[in-house]
Amino acid sequence: MLKGSFELIGDKSISHRSIMFSSIAKGTTKISNFLMGQDCLSTIDCFRKMGVDISIDNKDVIVKGVGLRGLKEPTDILDVGNSGTTIRLMMGILAGNNFESTIIGDESIAKRPMKRVTDPLRLMGCNIIGKEDANYTPITIHGGNLNSINYNMPVASAQVKSAIILASLYASEPSIIIEKKKSRNHTEIMLNSFGADIKTNGLEIKVNPVKELFSLENINVAGDISSAAFIIVGTSIIKDSEVIIKNVGLNETRTGILDVLKAMNGKFEILDKRFQGGELVGDILVKYSENLIGTTIDSDLIPRLIDEIPIIAVLATQAEGTTLIKDAKELKVKESNRIKAVVDNLKIMGADIEELEDGMLIKGKTELKGANITTFNDHRIAMAFSIASLIAKGETNLDNTNCINISFPGYFDLLNSLLK
Repeated sequence: MLKGSFELIGDKSISHRSIMFSSIAKGTTKISNFLMGQDCLSTIDCFRKMGVDISIDNKDVIVKGVGLRGLKEPTDILDVGNSGTTIRLMMGILAGNNFESTIIGDESIAKRPMKRVTDPLRLMGCNIIGKEDANYTPITIHGGNLNSINYNMPVASAQVKSAIILASLYASEPSIIIEKKKSRNHTEIMLNSFGADIKTNGLEIKVNPVKELFSLENINVAGDISSAAFIIVGTSIIKDSEVIIKNVGLNETRTGILDVLKAMNGKFEILDKRFQGGELVGDILVKYSENLIGTTIDSDLIPRLIDEIPIIAVLATQAEGTTLIKDAKELKVKESNRIKAVVDNLKIMGADIEELEDGMLIKGKTELKGANITTFNDHRIAMAFSIASLIAKGETNLDNTNCINISFPGYFDLLNSLLK
């Protein structure tokens, strides 16, 4: 069983943004509880290459911002590693800066579609070249002199939305972005605190260009609910478990996992709600849930829990009845094809699961058995099946656990400390 309490590591999405926005603001910002995962360190590396002084002291990061137009042309290629957030958001910033830069990433990034970002940036007047009409890396951006845009987003993606918002800061006139579905809004919240002028009305976002952004002095990064999800599910499906997860970000655009758990008859409660740097945070008390039931997860929820689908699928195997996950085609273009990765691995563990074009159908309750798991070097897949292994009969082997350091360094140390 899992027992105990712990302070959650910093949110990956907020950590990325805190580096980027501090870098293009005037003044010095101290970032506390920063996630020292490989993805976020890639963001630091890229902005250092553009002349930003960034120092690391334990879990704190000090950024000496250069201002909205103060970045320098990099003398080296910008390597984002495995980070989709880094490449997509950074392209929005690079589009507004008057220099040339080239971006690459690892094998996973090289397969992830970028035209969803490069197309709207081109509509704003940015000169972008890259593999297959700038759909894949390497991508070279010749930035500067952007026009405004009125853009209906074809996909519900916080990364795409954020890239356009960032480019719009540099534009000649106000821009309008209309979301397909509400996605995580960390960019809007944090940029406004840096002095941006972004107004949201339902699915419409208006971005007024600004001359400058200004440092916040201090940012305390809320805990990452996407990382908490693995412990939440583990606690829910392992008999007699009870865990308190402290300092969890509760931004409503990110709490889909809690809505699903509630719909599935899970046992949890939120303690000590409070605001921290404009973001709602709290502590989550989770208990073993012996009477889980199936549910349906569709387009209304998907943008609020897209990264949690692999662990939700594990949860669904332990629920009575059918769980349907649909409208989730985005899972095919993550670090791996997460639909196929989840379905194939759960099948060999004995789950009753069917792959759908845009999701999966899971029938429970099923007793899982140990198996050899292929992670596809995907941190979310590796963590999801590390939790599945805790309830499986027999031995489970994961072919790669190092990839977990991308988003959750120290994950197994934490998990072992909770296992009783």
